[in-house]
Amino acid sequence: MDIQNIGIVGAGQMGNGIAHVFSLAGYDVLLNDISQDALNQAIVTISHNLERQVSRGKIEQSEMDAALSRISTTLKLEDLGVSDLVIEAATEREDVKNAIFERLLPHLKPETILTSNTSSISITRLASRTDRPEKFMGFHFMNPVPVMKLVELIRGIATDEPTYHALLKVVESLGKTAASAEDFPAFIVNRILMPMINEAVYTLYEGVGSVKSIDESMKLGANHPMGPLELADFIGLDTCLAIMNVLHDGLADTKYRPCPLLTKYVEAGWLGRKTQRGFYDYRGETPVPTR
Repeated sequence: MDIQNIGIVGAGQMGNGIAHVFSLAGYDVLLNDISQDALNQAIVTISHNLERQVSRGKIEQSEMDAALSRISTTLKLEDLGVSDLVIEAATEREDVKNAIFERLLPHLKPETILTSNTSSISITRLASRTDRPEKFMGFHFMNPVPVMKLVELIRGIATDEPTYHALLKVVESLGKTAASAEDFPAFIVNRILMPMINEAVYTLYEGVGSVKSIDESMKLGANHPMGPLELADFIGLDTCLAIMNVLHDGLADTKYRPCPLLTKYVEAGWLGRKTQRGFYDYRGETPVPTR
């Protein structure tokens, strides 16, 4: 399968990061979103991140200019029909993802591979709603995409070998490493990471430690680069809660029950860095714990 044209649905934090790494690797990228402001901001973010790579000697100015020239944007989802590979990077809601694929299908080439950047939703179930379950995979990048080296490749029950091997080659061409995961709730990384974050929230909820003491304990006691509550804010507390609910519903095990405090923060709209408040308040010069 000759893959050159990449269509990306969603210009948010994950979508613009995916566009960044594909354009830098020489692919032609068409980035779609329902908001022109989001598309404009995505180009600004990609430019800023590429400039940072130039300033650190990671890439040349000519590579940055070439990468930016390979990125186009569109508000029309059907424009992605020319793509060899489509990566859906919209919000972590199954109904939204299904609606996107339903609108895309009539415009796609027969050979186009469909993928989702979902961090937890069943690939088999998403694929079953399309006309090409054999050419459908989970293509889960880690955040921030330009920095993190791992990509989880998740095969649905119907995914064929040519599709899997085509995406293995794509991951390699990006200079990243593929981890193959079976299609179970939250796959590998989030199956392990999210219960740890949820347990940290329980530790806070039960008064075992404060935000500061929990994060410092894991950074200095377990050599983690970020504390679990700091990391939760970075990921987004709504995303953490959504993944915990997928684990709880999909595996029917009480050990995955989301902490009530996590639910409360999400209900308050305190979703972490993106809303300026979560387990830390980011509205000042330095983050301040909120509990």
